[in-house]
Amino acid sequence: MLDTMQWILGALSGGLVGFSLGLVGGGGSILAVPLMVYLVGVSQPHVANGTSALAVAANAATGLFQHARAANVRWKAGLVFAAAGIAGAFAGSTAGKNFDGQGLLFLFALLMIVVGALMLRSRKDLGDEGADLTRGNAPKVGAYGLGAGLVSGFFGIGGGFLIVPGLIAATRMPMIAAVGTSLVAVTAFGLTTAANYAFSGLVNWELALVFVIGGVLGSYLGTITARRLSGGGQLKTVFAILIFVVAAYMFWQSAAALWL
Repeated sequence: MLDTMQWILGALSGGLVGFSLGLVGGGGSILAVPLMVYLVGVSQPHVANGTSALAVAANAATGLFQHARAANVRWKAGLVFAAAGIAGAFAGSTAGKNFDGQGLLFLFALLMIVVGALMLRSRKDLGDEGADLTRGNAPKVGAYGLGAGLVSGFFGIGGGFLIVPGLIAATRMPMIAAVGTSLVAVTAFGLTTAANYAFSGLVNWELALVFVIGGVLGSYLGTITARRLSGGGQLKTVFAILIFVVAAYMFWQSAAALWL
């Protein structure tokens, strides 16, 4: 049972998660996991992983609705990416449950640093406005989807921080389209991972509900902001900075727990 302060912190955290998903199509679980562990006070990293997966999936669905209304979703690419990743998310979440919790957070932080660097490096590439799934790039979309789902499930995350660059690499679609399209897969991956964790009793349903309530408003505001920053490389820069800041904090926290 959550106390009053945890309700407040959970709702505020959910709003931040929803804003991140609406803004860059990712970063939801990058934020949700450390917020649940270090701010709300979830003592078990595996419960934080499972709960965040459910909350992020629900908030991603809200963001998907907003981006679809703005015509930022490439449905064919998103559905193929999501379908390929579901099997990977299930396998990854099964492996993740059997891995040391603090070690999981430590590896998560290292992976984020690599992804952030790749996003920052490609920030000036604006992509192809008409890009979507084609016969030529379909195998690449499927392969990236499978890989993103595997890593997403292993770390108990929605996977947007991998899906967005994966979609861009596979199809060369613009950042704003990758943001909207990524939410199809984020929702699917999150639900798959959450179901696997829930089967093992590793989801805090009350906390997930609080996160979703806060995330609805945050997702709406994030989508509006994304449209305003869609020109140039601003969205990629914001995404990379977000990853670096949270990765540094998680690295410090998990490393201290492992080495002390």
